[in-house]
Amino acid sequence: MIQAGSQLEELPEKEQWSPDIEKVSLMYNSISEISIDVLPTKCQLLTTLLLQGNPIKKIPYSFFTNMPCLSVLNLSSTKIQSLPNSISELKNLTTLLLCGCRELRDLPCLSMLQELKKLDLSGTKIEEVPEGMDMLIKLRYLNLQVFSLKEISAGLLPKLVHLQHLSFEVDNEKTSLKAEEMEPLKKLECFTGCFEDINELNKFISSMQQSKKNLIKYSLHVGSANFPHRRDKRVTIGGVQNWEGELIMHPIEIQELNILKCDYLRSLVDDNSSFKNAIDLRVCRIWWCEGIECVVSLSSFASSSAQPFQSLERLNLIDLPKLSALIMKDAGIGSETTSTLAPSAPFSHLKGITIFKCSSMKTLLPHWLLPNLQNLEQIWVDYYDEVVEILGAETSEVEEKGSDALIKFHLPKLRELELWRLPNLKSICSKSGVMVCDSLQLIQVAGDFDKLKRIPPFVALVGNGQPFAYAPPSLTIRSSTEWWESLEWDGHPNFKNVLQSLWKEKRFEPFIV
Repeated sequence: MIQAGSQLEELPEKEQWSPDIEKVSLMYNSISEISIDVLPTKCQLLTTLLLQGNPIKKIPYSFFTNMPCLSVLNLSSTKIQSLPNSISELKNLTTLLLCGCRELRDLPCLSMLQELKKLDLSGTKIEEVPEGMDMLIKLRYLNLQVFSLKEISAGLLPKLVHLQHLSFEVDNEKTSLKAEEMEPLKKLECFTGCFEDINELNKFISSMQQSKKNLIKYSLHVGSANFPHRRDKRVTIGGVQNWEGELIMHPIEIQELNILKCDYLRSLVDDNSSFKNAIDLRVCRIWWCEGIECVVSLSSFASSSAQPFQSLERLNLIDLPKLSALIMKDAGIGSETTSTLAPSAPFSHLKGITIFKCSSMKTLLPHWLLPNLQNLEQIWVDYYDEVVEILGAETSEVEEKGSDALIKFHLPKLRELELWRLPNLKSICSKSGVMVCDSLQLIQVAGDFDKLKRIPPFVALVGNGQPFAYAPPSLTIRSSTEWWESLEWDGHPNFKNVLQSLWKEKRFEPFIV
């Protein structure tokens, strides 16, 4: 019987519940009450009952008494506050889904549900682990992403040895885990949870190594901090100060790394860093770390065959007041000295970079680093940074080429250049530079830009090198009228004429990507 999304306000009449009915779907209706008068009485063969998405507040005790074969029960996103004790008698139940039942605070004893394999309690308001859960030894899937949960009973997890999927709420410090509780779970494939400290996380990763078991999907946390998922394998470290020993990264093939409020870090990747072996990393976010001075220190390349950040696609750097460079020599930490030769691998797959509120950064991308950034598609810089130029050439490079020579900034895949609220920005690229960016689709300038007075000239990827009357074919420039009219064209009116048709007035409300 399928009456999903049929605007029902109550259960179908008794006559519709035939004795031979096996599966019923009444999901996404307007059923708020289950009346005793319409309760089915002959559902001896019913195996599947789907009631999710209904505003059901209460279920009578007798509702489940005539469903001895019920195997799958979905009550997700209903308004029930408790379940009737009769649910404990569903000895054939294999799947119980209560995801998003935001009013649910109490469950009956589950010890009789010996066949249960999947239990989802995420988004409920329960405070205690349901009584009898330690008896559910056939459980394969358990979701306890519940912020209100007060604790995880010691000794519970080691009894659930068949678990393949396990999830806890990582922003709830009361549900942080110890590795010894997880060690017996040899069949675990998908896991989300928070460990008490770095030491416990290392123990867990070591035990997985020893059992030669690799998680297919995981989100491992130390400290309470959560981010939207971008990748299947991620580690989040929040508010941890001066952990002892190295964090084990390489064995778990990390794809996403989030670091926030770890103020003692000066460089994410250096000679002593555990992150230098994270060669599969695709997404990296560094937020609110007051000590970070660079992302990569070149010493990490001299002492290791690993190439950190060689697979990185997305880099977000948010509120790092001491950050002055992406890549820096050891001698450069704490100074402006940077390398003029970048290692070949780091950032070679980078597609997008976001810089927000990094007040010590003067030049975002130096010319010597651009060979590493040939896959870069998006640059986003925001919020009163002290940045003076986006693409910069060092004085030595300018002197070597001669003051009248053009320095070409090759970014062949760049599509978007978004600049927000940068009052000290003087140039998009050095005054002697031209941009080689045929894929560029958008230059967006919004906010206070009193010092930015010119758009750099462009050179076609193929052509005679004349920059002044050329623009990428798909380019749009968005800015305020005031900024556009304040631009200076350095005596090249043809360039202004070419760009005029590409400009569009736009006012924006800033946001962070």
